[in-house]
Amino acid sequence: MPLTADDLRSVPLFAELGDKQRKTIAKTLKERTFAAGAAVTVEGENGVGFFVIDSGEAEVTVGGEARRTLGPGDHFGEVALLGAQPRTATVTATTELRCYGMTSWQFRPLVESDAHLAWGLLQALARMLG
Repeated sequence: MPLTADDLRSVPLFAELGDKQRKTIAKTLKERTFAAGAAVTVEGENGVGFFVIDSGEAEVTVGGEARRTLGPGDHFGEVALLGAQPRTATVTATTELRCYGMTSWQFRPLVESDAHLAWGLLQALARMLG
């Protein structure tokens, strides 16, 4: 079942957006499945995608050390939507992992075409940095 605008409320970057903006983002997200053992992101490599986990589990490692386990409802990679940045962690599927994802080149036109979305993101980023 595709993600909804309500599902995106738990993502700090999208939490302050209106329902209309979150619905637009939710429609853009594409389902991706990763096999157990597959690296979804690799620390140090440039990231271009954001993911919300629908089912399954993944392990987050930094410098080869396990940091946490992610499961349904968790998200990662939102900073990559704003520009290609080196990943700060490796995320590896520990079971079959079904996610909904979006690339920066899918996200940018949404921001450029909707001032309310852009402003909401700026406010969320300011809170995250403050």
